[in-house]
Amino acid sequence: MMRKPAILVLEDGRAFHGEAYGAEGETFGEAVFTTGMTGYQETLTDPSYHRQVVVQTAPHIGNTGVNGEDDESGRIWVAGYVVRDPARIGSNWRATGGLEERLAAEGIVGISGVDTRALTRHLRERGAMRVGVSTVETDPVALRERVLAAPEMVGADLSAEVTTPEAYTVKADGAHRYTVAALDLGIKRNVPRRLAARGVTTHVLPAASTVDDLLGLGADAVFFSPGPGDPATADHAVGLAREVMRRRVPLFGICFGSQILGRALGFGTYKLRYGHRGINQPVLDRTTGKVEVTSHNHGFAVDAPREATVDTEFGRVEVSHVCLNDDVVEGLRALDVPAFTVQYHPEAAAGTHDADYLFDRFVELTENA
Repeated sequence: MMRKPAILVLEDGRAFHGEAYGAEGETFGEAVFTTGMTGYQETLTDPSYHRQVVVQTAPHIGNTGVNGEDDESGRIWVAGYVVRDPARIGSNWRATGGLEERLAAEGIVGISGVDTRALTRHLRERGAMRVGVSTVETDPVALRERVLAAPEMVGADLSAEVTTPEAYTVKADGAHRYTVAALDLGIKRNVPRRLAARGVTTHVLPAASTVDDLLGLGADAVFFSPGPGDPATADHAVGLAREVMRRRVPLFGICFGSQILGRALGFGTYKLRYGHRGINQPVLDRTTGKVEVTSHNHGFAVDAPREATVDTEFGRVEVSHVCLNDDVVEGLRALDVPAFTVQYHPEAAAGTHDADYLFDRFVELTENA
């Protein structure tokens, strides 16, 4: 199949030439890479990738097509998609269509035939940065001018753009045990599924909800979801977290939710050079001493002391998890109020499942509150 020429231009001027993959047109966002060799459908539909152009380091993408069951939300969220060798034919007994056709149908501009290894090395050395992908512009200099005019991820407040417009409920599987109010900052479908498997009914609420909205449902506990953007902009959610902890309601935050709880506890946040994205990140759980292979998607992190217990307005807090690649804080545990966080994804729809126990820990926290 003949494909239209396409170009990719980074904000520092580095350019890559390839062919159109998906919709034709032009798109801009933050260039990031993910190291997962599987799970491209879950990646594409993860709201945390909103306004990001995702580079797949695995060379062969699209081999298993797409299906109607593995989406993590109701649409594709990535701003653009970069692959090396797209599958000519998707083959899997669960497939209901092809990846490129799905990208085109949802208007996602992509590029194929790119040396994604070279692009990944560049982003590792220079850091995540703005990028443009175009099938209509042939001049890299002209495209770069539009890249430099695009918004940066630092300072981006994106929760309102990805949250549910209306509350909805995911019922417990089997006997109901507890009720959780989940603040949707970009939630993935597998979170309430993992809770439902433990007898938890989850009420998913919009990001603009109040503390009365969260607790007025008779919630036994509160969950703060993953999501996109800069946690430094999430003042409303930080205020909610602080009020939930004042009322001593059990609280669990994942990824963006972890950063929000970190801020609520008095810690700062900062942008990582190129972030953690993929399903193969090693994390140490300091509570058990076990090392987990975990799923990540975050470009920001919490700035907290790794070796000391810190006194906060809500009592003592310690770092519970650390990434073994770069010593980044991957979890916090409050010792005097029922609250804890992890920076990565225990719901991990595309794998791995080493951290699934954290939902059990959340249920235990709720039982003992």
